[in-house]
Amino acid sequence: MKATGVVRQVDQLGRVVLPMELRRTMNIHEKDGLEIFTEGEHIILRKYEPGCVFCGEAEDVREFRGKWVCEKCREDIAANVHVQVW
Repeated sequence: MKATGVVRQVDQLGRVVLPMELRRTMNIHEKDGLEIFTEGEHIILRKYEPGCVFCGEAEDVREFRGKWVCEKCREDIAANVHVQVW
């Protein structure tokens, strides 16, 4: 873990402001989602990236009918589609 030397106070509503330079460095923009994790006594924030609804993979995901699906699962689905003609 890398120390930034920046200390921020938590306000009465539990909010903390992330410094502008840190947001720029981490490519975090207004309205971006952040995932919150804990590890021991540490709180970890990570920019949210949608993952595949089937395997959870976050690389090369595309939206299909409101769901995110990765390339491997798209290929698996395409290989296992059986079209039945009525």
